[in-house]
Order: sequence, then structure tokens, then C-alpha cells
Amino acid sequence: MANDEKTEVEDLKPKKNANKRKRKEFAIYGNYRNYYGYRIGQNLQEDPRLSVLRKEWFEDKECLDIGCNQGLITISIAKKFCCRRILGIDIDGGLIESACWNLRRTVQMEKSSIQFSNSRQSEHSEGSNGIENGVSASLNGGTMNHPNSSLSSEEKSLSDIISFRKENIIKRCHGHSEEYDTILCLSVTKWIHLNWGDEGLITLFSEIWRLLRPGGILVLEPQPWKSYQSNRLVSEEALFNYHRVLFRPSRFQEILLDKIGFRTVEDVTVSLPGCTTGFDRPILAFCK
Repeated sequence: MANDEKTEVEDLKPKKNANKRKRKEFAIYGNYRNYYGYRIGQNLQEDPRLSVLRKEWFEDKECLDIGCNQGLITISIAKKFCCRRILGIDIDGGLIESACWNLRRTVQMEKSSIQFSNSRQSEHSEGSNGIENGVSASLNGGTMNHPNSSLSSEEKSLSDIISFRKENIIKRCHGHSEEYDTILCLSVTKWIHLNWGDEGLITLFSEIWRLLRPGGILVLEPQPWKSYQSNRLVSEEALFNYHRVLFRPSRFQEILLDKIGFRTVEDVTVSLPGCTTGFDRPILAFCK
């Protein structure tokens, strides 16, 4: 406790690097514009966290991604695991605009890829047995497939399944009746803690519990306590809450199991390949 009091006194002293601290205040909610650049190694094709997520948590499931940032992992999960629906929310409207742009770009890239693939397939078919297939289709009363016949369904598999919304999970309206099978909360808890304290953290966990269907899964990636110290000066509110935190990350499992009501927890991380230094965090799966 003496060390905490000493740190609090030192934090109140004027700092020479005040200008640097001011620049950090633009990301007081952890809303970094280049977050995925910090997070993913240069030689990786996808976010390494995807390798420990399980298909059964997402396939044909309705999902929520809290703190989705620019939406890249939200989109990747939808594509890789075939969600029925996935909503990404973030407190930062600018990041939500970027997420929507990333979704449109992904849809367009998928569309172009399908058009190219179907065009090549059509050329090959016409060159080898196109006439035979045409006659066969006519004799059987069928119709030949158009090269772009699957385009609308491919667009639907992305645009109609993935959506993004600006929202503060701590201050959301409880009138929402939506429910989810799986909720992701990846590297968000520290920012909830620094901005809204222990009360905000409990509000987050309680809201997740309320939104999950029975048997639903919470995928939680909590930041370690040591990372709080490096961000405690991003705002006066963060500094105030930092020195009053009672529920440190080491207690999250206890709180979620004993206080909130989750039945089981599993650490699915083992070892994440390709994580940059400082981002090798545990990923915990809680079952309601």
C-alpha cells in the first residue's frame, strides 16, 4: 500500500513530458487508430488470436464484439467461422466509420474475386464442353448458370451478417431486447477500468451476462495490471480511478464465476503465435 501512495504522490507532480501525455489523451479509451499495427507481427496474415478461437462458438451464432476498433477482427471472425450475425460496437465514432469502410472494401474484394473466378470458370467451360452443356441443359429443361449467379449471395454473407454501431457499453439503454450466443471483449477491460473504475467494470460484466443467452460464451482478453500503470496518465479520470482500483485483473475470474454467475472458465491461449511484445495476454472463455 505504501508503494501505491508513493506512486500517487509522484503522479501529482508536474511532469516535463506533459506534451507527450497530451498526445496520448486522444486515445483515452484505448481507441488507437493503428491498434492492429501494434498488435500483429509484420509477417502474419491474420490476427494470431483467431488461431485459439473455436468454430463452435461462432458458426451459425449471433455474436457481439465489444470495443471492435476498426472492425478487422470482427470481419475476420465472420468470414472464418461463418457467423449468422455479428455486431461490432465501439465508443469512437471515427473507428466505427473506419470499420464500415473496411467492411465495404472486404465485400468489394470478395465480389471482384468471385467475378474473376466465375469468368475463368466460364471461359474454361466454353472452351472444353460449353456446347455440350448447353444442349444438355436445353434437353433437360434447365438453364445454364450465369457467371455472376453467386454474387448476391456472397455479398449477403458479409454485408448482411456484419454490422457496426457506435455505442458505449457502460451507458447503453437497457431497453434493448437483443441477445447473443457469443460475446467478445478483447483488450477492453483496462480502458473500462481506467475511465469508470470498479463500478464500470462490474457494470460491463453484468451487462455481458444480461446479453448472453443461457449456455452462451464470453471470450475475454483482460490486460494485465502492469499495463495499467503505463496508461494511468492519459486523463485525470484515469489517474483518479487507477489509484482506487480494488478489483485487479487477477480477480476477474473470481468475480465472473462467484459474483456474476458464469458456470465455467477455460484458458484457451496456451501460446499465441506471432504476438508482439506486451500483447501475449491470456484469452479466457466463460460459459454462462
